[in-house]
Amino acid sequence: MSETFQLPSTGREWHLVSRPVGWPQPSDFALVEAEVRQPGPGEVLVRNAYVSVDPYMRGRMSSAKSYVAPFELGKTMQGGAVGEVIASNAEGIEVGDHVLHFLGWREYAVVDAKQAVKVDPEAAPLSTYLGVLGMTGLTAYAGLLRTASFKEGDSVFVSGAAGAVGSQVGQIARLKGASRVIGSAGSDEKVKLLLEEYGFDAAFNYKNGPVSEQLREAAPDGVDVYFDNVGGDHLEAAIGRLNRDGRIAVCGMISVYNNTEAAPGPRNLARLIQTRGRIQGFLVGDHYDLQQEFVQEVGAWIRSGELKYTETVVEGIENNLEAFFGVLRGDNTGKMIVKL
Repeated sequence: MSETFQLPSTGREWHLVSRPVGWPQPSDFALVEAEVRQPGPGEVLVRNAYVSVDPYMRGRMSSAKSYVAPFELGKTMQGGAVGEVIASNAEGIEVGDHVLHFLGWREYAVVDAKQAVKVDPEAAPLSTYLGVLGMTGLTAYAGLLRTASFKEGDSVFVSGAAGAVGSQVGQIARLKGASRVIGSAGSDEKVKLLLEEYGFDAAFNYKNGPVSEQLREAAPDGVDVYFDNVGGDHLEAAIGRLNRDGRIAVCGMISVYNNTEAAPGPRNLARLIQTRGRIQGFLVGDHYDLQQEFVQEVGAWIRSGELKYTETVVEGIENNLEAFFGVLRGDNTGKMIVKL
């Protein structure tokens, strides 16, 4: 690091100031100027280049007991981020290195080096480590191959299929020999993308009619695997089309995240008895043992152009909140990323 380089004294970060009820409001958040401190022993200071906004963050804004601690009121929120190390007090990570870490929603982060993963901006664009080669991609990979026990010849249905996880699930299924890949999305434009860009065999706009009817048409021979990002009517429709020994992997249920009252469950669970079907929820954090295998296999598909990905990029930390709202509304195609 050159002697003349001046470390920043302050940086902007987003705080949660009140817990949202129903749809989050701008008044629940505050963008504040905070002091940037020097890294202590074993720490590095990172200038974030890209930060991630994801649907699961809505859950962390609630104080309800969950699989991860809620965001603290009056403190900086967290999320995936990737950036450049501008000061280091840790062995093995030097100034100029790029790292992936979990202290997003801020311009500068002091990160425990043990919680930072070095990434190579030459091997893939930095933003991909938050999406297609990051937690999002591993979610798709582990959920399909391990939780849903995908095997060659399976027919696969993915809801929210134009999103960051869903678009990758469909492509991995196709590349691994699915007999049919079907996706649902929230606009005709996204449906076109699924068919023309991502190679889905069938796709439909769930706003154009009942999901159960559209799925019956798209999957005349039923489905062996359903990858659930949406819940609600999609889950009920998938149970209705499930083949013998069918598997459902529950990744997310974005349709109910902002509900203030419990949504009714699927009314046809008894079909699981006839089909010997199984429903299993999963969290990506339980599957990091697959990380190396995942990066090798998916990285190769990205380099060869066999697996395509889309990013929706919003510029500026000041627009972080609007980008998050956009994810909840379904404005994004592929991974929603904020470029700082």
